[in-house]
Amino acid sequence: MPRFNPYTLQMQITRMFQQGQSFFAITKVQDWLKERKEDPNAYDVQFHEKPAPPSSGEVMVIEIELKRKDGQPVDPWLQQEVNRHS
Repeated sequence: MPRFNPYTLQMQITRMFQQGQSFFAITKVQDWLKERKEDPNAYDVQFHEKPAPPSSGEVMVIEIELKRKDGQPVDPWLQQEVNRHS
């Protein structure tokens, strides 16, 4: 049974970048993919710094981009879920 975490993956990744722990961010995304029964080795993960939504109280957020290594499109639901704000 997966552990309940009150913070979204995007929030966790943004906090890792703010605290200088971005080295571990790819591993965090790979673990997230495993929890959703996806093969983490099938994806390239990229991070993009974006301005945060005004209501968030943050200055910036890290957007996570998934790209399949086989060239197929990423499932839109998966891409949306990886960047869910709340």
